[in-house]
Amino acid sequence: MANDNSPTNKTENVVQRNVTTRANKRQALGSPPLATTTTEGLLSRDDIREIVQEVVKAELSVMMAKLSDSLKSMLNMELQPVNAKIDEMDKSMKFISNQYEDLLKEHTKSKETLIEVQKENSIMKNTVSSLKVRLDQLEQQTRSNNVEIQCVPERKQEDLFKITSDLVKVVGCDVGGINPDSTRPRSIIVQLASPRLRDEFLASVINFNKKNSENKLNSTHLGYPGPKTAIYVTEHLSPTHKALHAAARLKAKELGFKFIWIRGGRIFMRKTEESEHIMIRNMDTLNKLS
Repeated sequence: MANDNSPTNKTENVVQRNVTTRANKRQALGSPPLATTTTEGLLSRDDIREIVQEVVKAELSVMMAKLSDSLKSMLNMELQPVNAKIDEMDKSMKFISNQYEDLLKEHTKSKETLIEVQKENSIMKNTVSSLKVRLDQLEQQTRSNNVEIQCVPERKQEDLFKITSDLVKVVGCDVGGINPDSTRPRSIIVQLASPRLRDEFLASVINFNKKNSENKLNSTHLGYPGPKTAIYVTEHLSPTHKALHAAARLKAKELGFKFIWIRGGRIFMRKTEESEHIMIRNMDTLNKLS
């Protein structure tokens, strides 16, 4: 083969070595993408935007997670004393609740005890009241033979036995032997042989006063000079019955009861002849009268 060293060939070779491929012109910012650009490896604006958004989103997620952890840690640190105080308050409330339950139990127990004591007290009151009534009845029974002569004028050297004997003669009652028991100012206590004789003596006094309504039993019948002094003969009452009899007389005057009398140590009242008699057992019975 012949060696081609002609000038024409050399010049063409030089030209070929100096010619390069024309580069694509760079697209201006903000211009729309070229429709003909399909080169692999190039990213579109949307792709870049998505990538940026994903990166930002990832970074924000990390930052938010760190911020959340930081806030949680700060809140836990800040709330730790509060939680401790809440725990203390909870313990205190439980303690107070337990104390309240104990106090409530004690109160309930004390209330039950008080109720029992009140019941026992009521029973004891009833027992004492019953015993008092029985004692008064026994005391009155010891006086069942006695009469009390009231308002007899007193003398320095008086003979009570003679006074009583004279009174018995005046009213016309044979009571047999008289046993003087004791004396009280302006009253003479006479003990007779039996309650029957006592009742006969009292009945004789009543009959005498009925027969002598204008000149009822008085001091002149017993030989006392001077002005007349009414003399009363009643059953010998115990202090309790005597106080009740005095209160009954005042009540009878207040309410207009015409009759009040004693029979066998018991006090009776009657408002009119037609009305039923009322036995005065105690002050409660008296206070209920109207």
